[in-house]
Amino acid sequence: MANTFKLITRDVAPAVAGTPETLYTVQSGSTVIILGLTLANVHTSQVSGTVELVSTTTQSSQTQNTTANLIKNIPIPAGSSVEIMSGNKIVMNVGDVIKIDCSIADKLSVTMSYMEIT
Repeated sequence: MANTFKLITRDVAPAVAGTPETLYTVQSGSTVIILGLTLANVHTSQVSGTVELVSTTTQSSQTQNTTANLIKNIPIPAGSSVEIMSGNKIVMNVGDVIKIDCSIADKLSVTMSYMEIT
């Protein structure tokens, strides 16, 4: 098994406010550990940000996963950022998706650091 550290960035997201934009989808043959996820407000006034984990995987003897909010409608002042992981880690399986939303279109800059296990 190879462990590779990677980074995904978006200069602005989402394209349409209220319509979560896919940041990352776990590919076949991989498990991903999210190490850090930062939302930065690039607007001139406060916005609200949301990060969703969309998962339909089922672990042994468990109920099927559904969509969960990692953070919902967090206020981010103009020119500020928020690190939503705060030292936590999130494990993602094949097909799991991270989506980003904002109260105003194209006003969040996003970075996500992760480790891909293949």
